[in-house]
Amino acid sequence: MTEPTKETIDFGFRTVGKEDKAGLVANVFHSVASKYDLMNDLMSFGIHRIWKRFTIEASGVRRNQRVLDLAGGTGDLTAKFSRLVGEKGEVILADINDSMLKMGREKLRDLGIVGNVNYVQANAEELPFPDNYFDCITISFGLRNVTDKDKALRSMFRVLKPGGRLLVLEFSKPIIEPLNKAYDAYSFHILPRIGQAIVNDPDSYRYLAESIRMHPNQETLKGMMENAGFEQVTYTNMTGGIVALHKGFKF
Repeated sequence: MTEPTKETIDFGFRTVGKEDKAGLVANVFHSVASKYDLMNDLMSFGIHRIWKRFTIEASGVRRNQRVLDLAGGTGDLTAKFSRLVGEKGEVILADINDSMLKMGREKLRDLGIVGNVNYVQANAEELPFPDNYFDCITISFGLRNVTDKDKALRSMFRVLKPGGRLLVLEFSKPIIEPLNKAYDAYSFHILPRIGQAIVNDPDSYRYLAESIRMHPNQETLKGMMENAGFEQVTYTNMTGGIVALHKGFKF
């Protein structure tokens, strides 16, 4: 009797069983969680702070609103949203990885942010929240690690309120050819060496570089968001398209 064909998916440049990807991604982030913020500063030369600031400004978040910071990691966006929504608002920092969630909780509590933030370990593909619950959802440098991106986008659409917006901040495809070549050289030769020096784990940072190359480009992701139900989908390229911010609304 022939065994059923195992469904596969990309894990960086490797092909793995679809049911295995979440565990492999989890291992990457368990490995890097303790030095995640330091590595972000080193890898982006601090520019990630500008990308995130632009995302906050584009969110339109106001007092008393409810925000989901999905794949929120160590809570950079959550900290800003907590101040914007005020005491009567709510921010949920959600991440599939318990190591990252722990780092985020400790960091925000050290900053004195406790009253309006809750922490939920959650899979983006099956969000454990009611329909029409959030005014705004952000997912920052997390969508490329999701196994079924289309399913995740539909899940985000379901829990977003009518009139709410989704913002996807993610590495994308550089739009300037010389920059593309320099970016490849940096990603595949320098980045793993930084990973080796800081966290003794070049393989995790090699995967992160590969996952960026496998992520849908700007127009493809725009189409995926539209297929999930989002309207008025736009994107803004930053740093020559190395990063793009996609925005879509639920009406």
